[in-house]
Amino acid sequence: MHIYDQTGKKVERKEQILNATQDLMDKGKYRHFMAKEIFSQPEAVAATLAGRLGRANVLPAMFGHQAEKILNQVQGVHMVACGTSYHAALVARYWIERYARVPCQVEIASEYRYRQPVVKENTLFVAISQSGETADTLAALRLARELPYCGYLTVCNVAESAMVREAQLILLTLAGLEVGVASTKAFTTQLVGLLLLMLSLGQNKALTPQQMESFVNQLEGLPEQLGEVLALDKQISKVAKLFEDKQHTLFLGRGIFYPIALEGALKLKEISYVHAEGYPAGELKHGPLALVDKNMPVVALVPFDELTEKVVSNLQEVAARGGQLIIFADERIDFSSLPQATIIRLPAINEITAPILYTIPLQLLAYHVAVLKGTDVDQPRNLAKSVTVE
Repeated sequence: MHIYDQTGKKVERKEQILNATQDLMDKGKYRHFMAKEIFSQPEAVAATLAGRLGRANVLPAMFGHQAEKILNQVQGVHMVACGTSYHAALVARYWIERYARVPCQVEIASEYRYRQPVVKENTLFVAISQSGETADTLAALRLARELPYCGYLTVCNVAESAMVREAQLILLTLAGLEVGVASTKAFTTQLVGLLLLMLSLGQNKALTPQQMESFVNQLEGLPEQLGEVLALDKQISKVAKLFEDKQHTLFLGRGIFYPIALEGALKLKEISYVHAEGYPAGELKHGPLALVDKNMPVVALVPFDELTEKVVSNLQEVAARGGQLIIFADERIDFSSLPQATIIRLPAINEITAPILYTIPLQLLAYHVAVLKGTDVDQPRNLAKSVTVE
């Protein structure tokens, strides 16, 4: 390899050795890397939070030395990503608009780069990528740098990547090496990082000191709660048998849980090759209900929030058509109106971190279905870990 500077002069660069140790490349007690990575999420999330929380605030310096100045002037956010990272951005949009009260737009990178976006004053551009080498997202970042954004932020898991080098602000997620093509811990740490972004945007504006203290406390308790949800593994492995002979599945969620339903569907289709679609539960009557019968498993996310009643009503529509319901729900919710449903109870969870925690059962479900179907869990057909071409 020959390296030249901007004047065309040949130069030498110091060699850098990546710190991927043999231990990280070992499955340990697990059958697949994906299983190891699912169960390492409490540690990965704890690492991503380390040194970034104050007693009742978050520390903007985590994004870089210019961060505080830039974030204080932000009046809008524009996020661009692909695949699983796009789902993380969709979740972040709910957080940023609801709590920080800042308008947020989310786009798939391959679409963003081929249109002519209008950039309003004081808009922050956010590129999200696990590898930092995703071709469409990198191209979108380069395009954005020619537009009048007030700042350019990359959320990424690889410190040496192109997107980290080219961004103005950086938030490194600390998931560690992820070998499985279907992302698990890289996704949850992205969500944690984007939640930190929301708190940084809101702490001097829309969020009260009481809200900030509450949210910081919830984040501090997140690794332990992840461990509690992972304890559902054996129960979920039994539920996975319902999918062994199935080829189609619907995932339903409302509000901020709609993107989590999209992510659950993506995980299932990626590694088990089951056709799966995520839908907003309120959209059932606008088409998807036509697919529902006894051979169509319907996976629903039902947290305890202001939309609980509406989601339960949507699920009654599925039950009335003979649909096979698998519900991941808060332990406080009454499902006596759905006696035939299979219900997996999650512990009572705080509102702000609930989307992160409800992701875990869907990862476990996809994993166990794939194992039953005998697919290549870590290296699914036709897919690559980092998509570096269009």
